[in-house]
Amino acid sequence: MFNISEIVGKNLDLTQNKPLKHLVYEAFRKTIILGEIPAGQRINEKEFSEVMNISRTPIRYALKKLESEKLVQHVQGVGVIVKGISIKDAYEIYDIRKALDVLAFVKAMKLMTDDDFTQLRLHLENAEQLNKNNEVDKLLKNFSQFNAFIYDKSQMQRLKSIVTNLQEYLIYFRDISIRAKERCTLALNEHWSIYQSMLKQDEEQVRLIIIEHLDHSLSFIIKEMEQRNIRY
Repeated sequence: MFNISEIVGKNLDLTQNKPLKHLVYEAFRKTIILGEIPAGQRINEKEFSEVMNISRTPIRYALKKLESEKLVQHVQGVGVIVKGISIKDAYEIYDIRKALDVLAFVKAMKLMTDDDFTQLRLHLENAEQLNKNNEVDKLLKNFSQFNAFIYDKSQMQRLKSIVTNLQEYLIYFRDISIRAKERCTLALNEHWSIYQSMLKQDEEQVRLIIIEHLDHSLSFIIKEMEQRNIRY
């Protein structure tokens, strides 16, 4: 039997200095986005409350917010059902990501020092070795660090905050789009192209390569989601 309380409980960090209702919401949100609760699964508010020893008020708050984000839906006579992520969500997130990444990479390009570019090159060389050794999990982490490095160098704190709010979505889509060996190699080559364009301070080329890179990822994601029977 699927144990929602156990799965969500692993993502519930009570050490954070936040109201309980926000912690419960964040735990449910992360669990659903990462696909740890499958679409169609019913969330039993009363059972979750009793197992986790949490009052139903913060749980109701969390489920209401999740419903507003279209991650769950209330079905009359059934209760709250997990919707999960749809193909429509993938298109929306990638439209947002294209705009944010272009802004961050162009801004970072103009601010980065020679040492920064050297550090980025060494990072890509490490990714080459990981890909050669077929160390997929480490390579996925490397790709995330590549983006994090750029966002840090952009010196745009509000932009970083927006991306942080999308993090669970980005992890979910990254894991779908990069796991195949062919896609890993293509993504790495695209990272090298972005790096070379940034080094040349070619703003238009950076923009074009980023959009192409994300379009490739999105195409792969849509194909995978369709094979998994994930629809609108």
